[in-house]
Amino acid sequence: MSTSAVEPGTRLAERFRLEDRVSEADGATLWKAIDEILARPVAVHTFSPDFPRVHEVVTAARAASRLTDPRLTQVFDAAEEEDYSYVVSEWVTGETLTDLVAGGPLDPERAAGLVAEAAEALAHAHEADLYHLCLRPSHLVWTTGNTVKVLGVAVDAALSGLTTDQPALDDAEGLGRLLYAGLTGHWPGDEEEGGLPPAPMTDGHFCTPRQVTAGVPSYLDTVTVKACLPESRKGHGALTSPAAVAEALAGVARPMPIPIDYPSSPPSVTVTSPSEGLDTDVRPPRPQPAIQHLTVPQRGGRQGGGAVNRALMTVVVLLVIAAVGVGAWTIGRSLGAGNGGQEAQGTPTAASPSATAAPQAVKPKKAIAFDPLGDKEENTGAELTLDGKPSTFWKTDNYNTAELGNLKDGVGLLLDMGKPVQISDVVATLSSASGSTVELKVGDAPELSALKTVTKQKGASGKVTLKPDQATTGQYVLIWFTRLPADAGGFHGTIYEVVVHSPGSA
Repeated sequence: MSTSAVEPGTRLAERFRLEDRVSEADGATLWKAIDEILARPVAVHTFSPDFPRVHEVVTAARAASRLTDPRLTQVFDAAEEEDYSYVVSEWVTGETLTDLVAGGPLDPERAAGLVAEAAEALAHAHEADLYHLCLRPSHLVWTTGNTVKVLGVAVDAALSGLTTDQPALDDAEGLGRLLYAGLTGHWPGDEEEGGLPPAPMTDGHFCTPRQVTAGVPSYLDTVTVKACLPESRKGHGALTSPAAVAEALAGVARPMPIPIDYPSSPPSVTVTSPSEGLDTDVRPPRPQPAIQHLTVPQRGGRQGGGAVNRALMTVVVLLVIAAVGVGAWTIGRSLGAGNGGQEAQGTPTAASPSATAAPQAVKPKKAIAFDPLGDKEENTGAELTLDGKPSTFWKTDNYNTAELGNLKDGVGLLLDMGKPVQISDVVATLSSASGSTVELKVGDAPELSALKTVTKQKGASGKVTLKPDQATTGQYVLIWFTRLPADAGGFHGTIYEVVVHSPGSA
């Protein structure tokens, strides 16, 4: 497909419709396109016939498509054909680091949190022998979904023809430069970058972040120096890999959405009246004893009437006292009946049945990708479901149909609790894609035949609570997919986090 044939409206692979040309350089064009099958935007790179590195780009994209860290741009498709070649990847919306520092340096902890997330993601890529090599502020994005995203792992280096003998060191230096930019709003590089002002220099060397911006903590200054300012290290050892940078920043708080100010005290409770709108602070009226009103005809003259009135008043007072007494006795009896007749026994003791211990979270000893009907282990990363980080996940392999390609009846995540425990419920955070059918199985052996189905949920997505239908105890807990949701052009199940609850202190 020639360059002239690639224009808005062109459809690739019979599903990706090109819409807007975003940028073009050296024969590679970036488009915003629409995946017509899944009805979502995607990013598409196309190439002119004389682009010299098509094979390298497509090969890098296919390798990057196997990365599972959600903080890295996901590659959906890549093709190298005689007529046309293309790479389809995730369309990311949000603010780049360039955007974030346009108004000045970030809060130091926020800058460190963003780079810490990027470092962990790149460490994951390096484990698969995939590198970035050209980290710039435009590659680090705080998305509209309030997550960190690193753009262009492997692919951008192939597009630019970048190679190196020390990829780990180069990416560590790139992370250090991103941290410098976040802390100071300046770029510590030989070239200008994205409109950021160059970092100030002294004696021919870049100033450290603390020399540029007041209030930068000394430990973040040290991390930056060890990552990307060799002239200022003064005996400090270098950080030579993304994993080393991630470890150095492991203790920083992770970035969160911008907080919203709420009133310091909650508003008064309102109750909706079906006929009169809103009534604020509505309280039920206190019950009042019934008072009988007597009408007695007056007799006699003035003196007789006074005596009669006094007698009537006395009768009324006595009736009121009697009614109050009866009302108080009735209310007291009702309250006593409501407490099972035990109002005189005081506060229930700890042995009271109402003092039931709340379910407690129990940490599994390990998580295993469980595929007894296939290759025994389904994908890697099962332990990420127990790390307490909502951004990491495990997922099944991709299948051609929701029924696992008719290759097997199910696949899942097996939790080893270390010992038999009573299971109150299991809370699993799945992907937002609907269509999963999930079963919860419990047993005392890591074998499918020994695991009994205790509950099942259809159409599962997001955070789901799998609660056994009756009391269940076992050492092994299995979250078992029998139907998978459509996602990223295929079908696969995803689990971000798992929390197992057991009654009391079991």
